[in-house]
Amino acid sequence: MNWNIADLHASYGKFEQLPPISEKAEIAFSGRSNVGKSSLINKLLNRKSLARVSSTPGKTITLNFYNIGNIDKEIYIVDLPGYGYAKTSKDEKARFGKLTEQYIKSGRISLLVQLIDFRHPPTADDLIMIEFLKETGIPFVIALTKADKLKKTKRLERSSAFKTQFPEINIIEFSSETGEGVDELRQVIENYG
Repeated sequence: MNWNIADLHASYGKFEQLPPISEKAEIAFSGRSNVGKSSLINKLLNRKSLARVSSTPGKTITLNFYNIGNIDKEIYIVDLPGYGYAKTSKDEKARFGKLTEQYIKSGRISLLVQLIDFRHPPTADDLIMIEFLKETGIPFVIALTKADKLKKTKRLERSSAFKTQFPEINIIEFSSETGEGVDELRQVIENYG
């Protein structure tokens, strides 16, 4: 897979707008607002700003499909709206919450990458999402973002806590700053793509 060939295919604000299911695998990225989904996607694709990054939580309010690869192998990377905190109206939160739920339940996803901020225990919303993924049977992996922000002792402590809490789940420690975890996550994605 050529990770350097990537472009924004389309953004969809309503489930009905999504294109028909194609031969391309759809790899979805989920997590709370401001967990680093766009930064992680940009790092995977060797780009600085293909996926819009913002310091303000809740900027992604559509399903953003990125076309990755070349003729030999192509996939879609799908950036889902963040859950949790967002400075938007209740109606808007409900709209993109419904959009995300419809998409996840649609059977389109080959793999879901669930992002959790490595610096903190999983939020209640993170735990709900993980249980939901287990119930639906969607293959998923956890990417612990912002790995570079932890000092060694705290990192070992957090890593041990996550592995104890989720012993059966593949967990990848990731940093958009240093590139840690990029090759490992790409390999997992390629296995499902």
